[in-house]
Amino acid sequence: MTQMSEARAGRITPEMTAVAQAEKMDVELLRERIAKGEIIIPKNRNHHKVRPTGVGTGLRTKTNANIGTSEGRSSIEQELVKARTAVEAGVDAIMDLSTGGDLMASLQAIIDEVDVVIGTVPIYPTAVMTIRETGALTHLDPEHLFSIIEQQAKMGVDFFTVHCGVTMNTIERLKKQGRLMDIVSRGGSFLTTWMIANEKENPLFEQYDRLLDICRKHDVTLSLGDGFRPGALADATDRAQIQELITLGELTQRAWDADVQVMIEGPGHVPLNEIKTNIQIQKKLCMNAPFYVLGPLVTDVAPGYDHITSAIGGAIAGAAGADFLCYVTPGEHLRLPGLDEVHQGVIATRIAAHAADIAKGIPGAIEWDHAMSKARKELDWETQLNLAIDPINARRIRSEAPPQEEDVCTMCGEYCAVKLVQEALSSTK
Repeated sequence: MTQMSEARAGRITPEMTAVAQAEKMDVELLRERIAKGEIIIPKNRNHHKVRPTGVGTGLRTKTNANIGTSEGRSSIEQELVKARTAVEAGVDAIMDLSTGGDLMASLQAIIDEVDVVIGTVPIYPTAVMTIRETGALTHLDPEHLFSIIEQQAKMGVDFFTVHCGVTMNTIERLKKQGRLMDIVSRGGSFLTTWMIANEKENPLFEQYDRLLDICRKHDVTLSLGDGFRPGALADATDRAQIQELITLGELTQRAWDADVQVMIEGPGHVPLNEIKTNIQIQKKLCMNAPFYVLGPLVTDVAPGYDHITSAIGGAIAGAAGADFLCYVTPGEHLRLPGLDEVHQGVIATRIAAHAADIAKGIPGAIEWDHAMSKARKELDWETQLNLAIDPINARRIRSEAPPQEEDVCTMCGEYCAVKLVQEALSSTK
């Protein structure tokens, strides 16, 4: 049984109850939306430590942090510190994108370490192991890929990013159209390279029913990956991207027919004025399935600050209906992120998600801001610091203020607008 099959049978699971309470949503409404595919609860039945988290229509916009080893930096302990850092910063999910060292040991350690939703991209370890063993990605065996998928499902992975929309037809459309950045998705590039070299269809597309069987067995959510997501503003909303999205919409219906939960992954690099359109197209083609976006990044020229370009796009995407935001760190496009960059990426993405929640009218969102405004009016610094989205950083900055200005901030000092007006108004009573 899956969360979707239980919902369709009219049964409310403990996970549904927990999510409904956390989100201040009527549990029956939550169940109905899970049954329709508009909300998912990514929780592998083998993942006992995870706290239930809902993603989708009417729920708080969720955030994800990508971590994982690389060939040059393969310390599992370092990635565990990153995982803890992300969770402490308030992230809702973590994806292990490891490509260096002992890949399965790294994944297991992360699953054991944190209590948030865990996602993976199974083509990553398959490709890395294939290259290590045979010397070439083109020797990848589809049977090995499905064995990795089965293994990770048994380990407790809650959602798989699978690039099932990378098909021969979509590759041909990309080639005919041309692109500035071609394919920037690592999973998409792995599959495209294998498909072209072997002149064979994508096994994740060709054997999709087999994938669904594994996911249904363990209640793993499918995150239908965007192998053709734009990696440059020039490539946004092009024919290859939309062709893939059309395919993902069809695959979503097949997954729902098998009682498998689905979310859709989206772009990428998108101009500010095209973000809302991208959300609307996805929601239409994929029947309101939850939408999981990377950013989107609204400019290509800000390396070192891409957590900001991403947060700008994420806020707009979330307000337009995106349900799940993947963080981008200051190290994006430059290197594997360090601990501070992981923290900055999570906080920037949470700010974007919260701004979106205010626009969407999510229960409790604007109330948080009202409480902060009340504390500011009262010059209640302790409450302000406690309400901050990043209390530790806010407290650090506040501690640097001169002691003689403990009741105001150093921006205005004795000319504090709030204080002056309060004194003026009180004198007229």
